[in-house]
Amino acid sequence: MKSGRVQWLSIGALLFALLTTVFAVVNMDRVRVNFLFVETNAPLILVIVISTVLGGLIVGLFGILRQVQMSKEIRELRKRLGTSPSSTDTNATLESSSSPLSSTSLDRDNQPTPMNDNPPSKRFGSRRDSGDGDV
Repeated sequence: MKSGRVQWLSIGALLFALLTTVFAVVNMDRVRVNFLFVETNAPLILVIVISTVLGGLIVGLFGILRQVQMSKEIRELRKRLGTSPSSTDTNATLESSSSPLSSTSLDRDNQPTPMNDNPPSKRFGSRRDSGDGDV
């Protein structure tokens, strides 16, 4: 699934580059460019190409920044949960016999209790075992 997405993104990027190149080549005139404190004349093709490249770099930098932030957040959440990056495979984790919950169950207060062959009345200490006759 991911390779298909990458393929479509690559095709889109190439198409955008082709359209930008054609647009820039068609517009070869010299234009006046004002940089707030400096004014100059430059070929429009140069202005278009530089603007496109700078825009791509800015968008790429924001994408990288977002990726770094997400990686940091994932790392912090894993640390709070106490899991490692290798334990993200759900099937492997559930099938593993080394899981701390594989030999435990939860009691009425959601506290882990060891699983054993005792009936539930023995594990949970129900009133039936107390011998007072009230149920």
